[in-house]
Amino acid sequence: MTAQPLAPVIPSSAVSAGRQRARSAAGRPLPLARPLPPAPADVVYGIGRIDASGRIADRAVTSALGWRGGDRLTLTAEQGVVTARRDPGGMITLPGRAYIAIPAALRHRCGLRPGDRVLLAAVPGDGMLCAYPLAVVDQAIRAHGASPHAQGGGQP
Repeated sequence: MTAQPLAPVIPSSAVSAGRQRARSAAGRPLPLARPLPPAPADVVYGIGRIDASGRIADRAVTSALGWRGGDRLTLTAEQGVVTARRDPGGMITLPGRAYIAIPAALRHRCGLRPGDRVLLAAVPGDGMLCAYPLAVVDQAIRAHGASPHAQGGGQP
């Protein structure tokens, strides 16, 4: 018994209709999204996590403010944001390790718990630091209509 040689398989030189469409689309540029304006230069952002004692640390943010250990701070809380300002008569002293300790009463008022992450926004020109719970940030994103869930995305 002698084996018959197989004929070589050579693709046809005719281009399929699907490939022809792909080739014609390749010459068109893709639409681009409008460029976003740059982030404000007068605000420094960071993300922090609240520990069991209410401390939040982000060295870049506190450095941008020029705050040092021993500085006195006044903290206030309203509508889901904790605000810290340098104040010589402030009730809170910034420790040497440059973290902010949010008192329990303010944490409770804003619904902050140990382990929660917050968006930190420092405005050096105003000597102010704001801590926004990510739940508040999420509400702002959803109100803007830019949530992945608004686009039919899955759960994070």
